[in-house]
Amino acid sequence: MARNLDLTALRSFVTVADTGGVTRAAGALNLTQSAVSMQLKRLEESLDTRLLDRSARKIALTAAGEQLLSYARRMLELNDEVYSRLTATEYEGEIVLGVPHDIVYPSIPLVLQHFHADYPRMRVNLLSSFTVQLKEKFARGECDVILTTEDDLDAGGETLVELPLVWIGAPNGVAWRQRPLRLAFEHRCIFRKGVQEALDKAGIPWEVSIESDQTRTIEASVSADLAVHVMLEDTAPPYSQPIQHGGALPELASKKINLYCSDMMTGEAAERLRELLRQSYRSHRGSRLAAQ
Repeated sequence: MARNLDLTALRSFVTVADTGGVTRAAGALNLTQSAVSMQLKRLEESLDTRLLDRSARKIALTAAGEQLLSYARRMLELNDEVYSRLTATEYEGEIVLGVPHDIVYPSIPLVLQHFHADYPRMRVNLLSSFTVQLKEKFARGECDVILTTEDDLDAGGETLVELPLVWIGAPNGVAWRQRPLRLAFEHRCIFRKGVQEALDKAGIPWEVSIESDQTRTIEASVSADLAVHVMLEDTAPPYSQPIQHGGALPELASKKINLYCSDMMTGEAAERLRELLRQSYRSHRGSRLAAQ
């Protein structure tokens, strides 16, 4: 049968070790000397071993006590961290996080999962939109943190990673072979103009055959092999894949994934969210987040 150590007794034990005596420990813990002594006695009885050498004028640790002290410090530190995270009001609140549609997966779900585990009383309100709209909302103070896909970096921002654009089509699709090349784009997609210019430079005729404000519409059309699309490397949605065109389509430019944070985003929780975003996007696939 599992047996549990008494954390209150462990705290008294650590305090005695730190202060060098029961009297000082009792004062530090706001307890009576007899209460501290009783806790120490119960702790020794539960472990069936002597933890303190009381033969000298000043209490010293036995070999077993020295070994326990290291464990006790770690247990109390974890206990205090859990209690603080679950009850402290400074870890309550809401953060509005804006992310472009096409880079939500696979990174953002892992970021949210890790952040919620660390700060369960804080809510992250995820807003998915286009970079242009996200920057407008950020300027109006409607977002606390945004990610963007851009050619350049504005003042106050931070580039997390720069990734190449790749052609995306249906698995085993043939739409990319057709001429004019049928394109599918959201109306406000910032990749659109550069892709069209690249096709013009390569002498490839094209037409925008599918337009929508809804990312799902574009994804569904591409997965049905009705047209092709362009996305950042490693961000292709399900039921689509990078096109292995062997040079039949032009190579495309790279784009920066930038991070912008409001000046109001301060404190431990805010910094943790920023760090999770950095780790995720700098790993390209967002599949490896440091366990901290």
